[in-house]
Amino acid sequence: MDIAKILTKLRITELNEMQQHAAEAITGSDGDVVLLSPTGTGKTLAYLLPLIQLLDATSDDVQALVITPGRELALQSDTVLKNMGCGLRSTACYGGRPTMDEHKVLKEVRPQIVFGTPGRLNDHLDKENIVRYPIRYLVIDEFDKCLEMGFHAEMQKLIKSLPGLSRRILLSATNAEQIPQFVNMSKKGTLVDFLPDDEQTSERVKLYEVRSPQKDKLETLRQLLLSLGDESSIVFLNYRDSVERTNEFLRKQGFTTSYFHGGMEQRQREDMLYKFANGSANVLVSTDLASRGLDIPDIQNIIHYHLPESEDGYIHRVGRTARWDATGRTFFILNSEEHIPDYVEGDTEGYEPKADSTQPTAPRMSTLYIGKGKKDKISKGDIVGFLCKKGGLEPDEIGRIDVKDRYAYAAIRREKLQQVVRLTKGEKIKGIKTIVEQVR
Repeated sequence: MDIAKILTKLRITELNEMQQHAAEAITGSDGDVVLLSPTGTGKTLAYLLPLIQLLDATSDDVQALVITPGRELALQSDTVLKNMGCGLRSTACYGGRPTMDEHKVLKEVRPQIVFGTPGRLNDHLDKENIVRYPIRYLVIDEFDKCLEMGFHAEMQKLIKSLPGLSRRILLSATNAEQIPQFVNMSKKGTLVDFLPDDEQTSERVKLYEVRSPQKDKLETLRQLLLSLGDESSIVFLNYRDSVERTNEFLRKQGFTTSYFHGGMEQRQREDMLYKFANGSANVLVSTDLASRGLDIPDIQNIIHYHLPESEDGYIHRVGRTARWDATGRTFFILNSEEHIPDYVEGDTEGYEPKADSTQPTAPRMSTLYIGKGKKDKISKGDIVGFLCKKGGLEPDEIGRIDVKDRYAYAAIRREKLQQVVRLTKGEKIKGIKTIVEQVR
């Protein structure tokens, strides 16, 4: 396995210290490993790089299961492995779509690694869609979340159903009080702990307090977002209906937003995340579902519309900003009855929202949905060529492109949207007629 070639493909010059220690712990022993490191430090690559060196690429058996608490992290981790181009096959399994569809993919792909949520993995194991006996490696990502009481029954059933399991790798940005006995961690395991002893959140994150004169904070939120201009911001709320109410208010005020919570259909969740990740929306309004497992770069502001329900929840929220070496800000919107929780460490400054304009700043990009994907032999290069030749774009007017099995997303300059939709209507990409439309 040529690790240097993989890093070049991922455009990474060298591994950070945590990733180097994780690789040594996983490949240098035959025991279990617990990896603790702050959000945004590259834990997915830290376990995947050594794991792929331990698997047999010539076998058609599933040899490793990666458990994630949510579907977005499963999909994201699967994408990272595919982008590595290491010769191993993988797929992601999660709720919100028919199990039968995934069974067909499992038979077709014959993955050596499967990423998935606990309930869906149990379902496939029960139906023998995944053969359990060759599975040697179990990775539990965000293990503090996966091993919460609410997941115990599913996790215990899953782990007990893997008779050939020889190694466990657990990862998180926050430690759990204890690891349940049913995980059956070996006594000769290794702890790779890169959590700062005295730093709750990165010193690159500045803390601000924004006072709302009304109990209902919507107007204060509007003023705050106006003052932030076109910066990328996540607004966190604690309830799904509050997310929808706040998002609807902001849209009526002229903001271009995405929203995200666990009650949405999978396709809708994907649409919303891609819009935000590729710069087609400046604001993501979300429950704490967006506080874990989303690798979206360049998020500049975290806004607590509702106060975090726990210290761990706060740490994961704030971990969305100041990733790698970037800086960020976190804002607490407080009414007269609220105060910053005692568990929040660090000095907070007062912030008085002042905006140069009464109108929200439009994002630079818009997102296109293209109705063909990998199964139609469509690549990113094909899409760039199609948008330039048929849509009249220049290459520098095209942003992030994500190609799925049956469709693709492409970010383009916002002012070119109507032109592209008009010019590509009824046109073919690689000889195949397709749908091209805006993701709203």
